[in-house]
Amino acid sequence: MTKHRPAARVICLDAADRVLLLRWRDPSDGRWLWEPPGGGIDPGETPFEAARRELAEETGLDAGLVRERWVPVSRDSWWKGTRYVGTEQFFLARFDAERPPLVRTGLLPHEQVTLDSHAWVLWSDLASLPDELQPPELLEVLVALAPDGPWSAPQP
Repeated sequence: MTKHRPAARVICLDAADRVLLLRWRDPSDGRWLWEPPGGGIDPGETPFEAARRELAEETGLDAGLVRERWVPVSRDSWWKGTRYVGTEQFFLARFDAERPPLVRTGLLPHEQVTLDSHAWVLWSDLASLPDELQPPELLEVLVALAPDGPWSAPQP
């Protein structure tokens, strides 16, 4: 089954330019995946509002730091036996602290079961995560949202 669900996500950067990723376990096949905070857009909600709401619900981080600029990201992923295809809007949030702590009190019951952990990951380590990264081109999304970061510098 293929489905499109309008969604928005937030790439969060800490003071050391680490990227926040959440580690989820798919209940249908036990597969692990990492992705930035985010989720579906509710009826009557803008993608920007959804990005802020999802960040607050999934992490407890300050949603007021989400910037309004976004980039479109084509998604093609599987979750709970359903293939999700479509374009999502990815936003950026920068935090002044290194590895700000997360609070998971806003999670829905099914999210409490499937969200395993989180990590603040160096951008240079994105390609070497032990589990699937969604979207796989997350580094390119990061470059598009924050072209001033160290990830945009030419490598020697």
